[in-house]
Amino acid sequence: MKANEITLLEKLQKDLQVLADENQLGEEKLEIECSVLTPREAIGDPERKDFPIQKGKEKMMQASFGTSHGQAFTDMPGNYSGRVMDLTTMPLNKNYERAVFISGLNAVMRRLNLADRTIHCKDDGPKKCSQELADMIEKEYGHPQIALFGLQPAMAEALCRKFSMRIFDLDDDNIGKDKFGTVIENGICDMQEVESWADLFLVTGSTLCNGSIVDFLALKKPVVFFGTTGAGAASLLGLKRFCPQSS
Repeated sequence: MKANEITLLEKLQKDLQVLADENQLGEEKLEIECSVLTPREAIGDPERKDFPIQKGKEKMMQASFGTSHGQAFTDMPGNYSGRVMDLTTMPLNKNYERAVFISGLNAVMRRLNLADRTIHCKDDGPKKCSQELADMIEKEYGHPQIALFGLQPAMAEALCRKFSMRIFDLDDDNIGKDKFGTVIENGICDMQEVESWADLFLVTGSTLCNGSIVDFLALKKPVVFFGTTGAGAASLLGLKRFCPQSS
């Protein structure tokens, strides 16, 4: 990981430490329990079948803290059990560790009513979300040129109908393929060149788990993060997040 990636995650750990101290969470015996959800548990049975989780490209980890839940998409899933204070000191070098921390952070933030919409939408939710996203963009940004980082197919298809798009992804099976009239580009790219083209960035919150979120925080163009993974971090860092169909 880059030094600035570690610094950002360490900041979030310190923020969680403060919240734990303020709310006496460190004294609780209640544990964070992380488990890996099946595609059906995570997103239900949507009409389309090309979501990455359905293709086995990523998994969803869900953390439970009492009756509150938080989630994180990751390519390195696994179970975990530990106290809140363990999250504030655990290493964050691997994608698995970051997924545990991020899902746990989301669950704690949800319990403290500092974050909402931490559970992924299901069934026809992704389709509705995509339509709402297109409407929101048109209302707030007009007709911008959009750089979408993270191929969410329902979202990409809806946006490609209305806007000039460039789509970036890290999945080798997607890079170079034509999707919805747009050739998918490598997400490891010249961000300065992309920013010179784009008016608006749409970025998956999963960039928290792979560490690449830092590449988007210094951009001068507006950035909107989407999905449940970034729920807690968006609240702590003051980031704009769009996730209207989640619960």
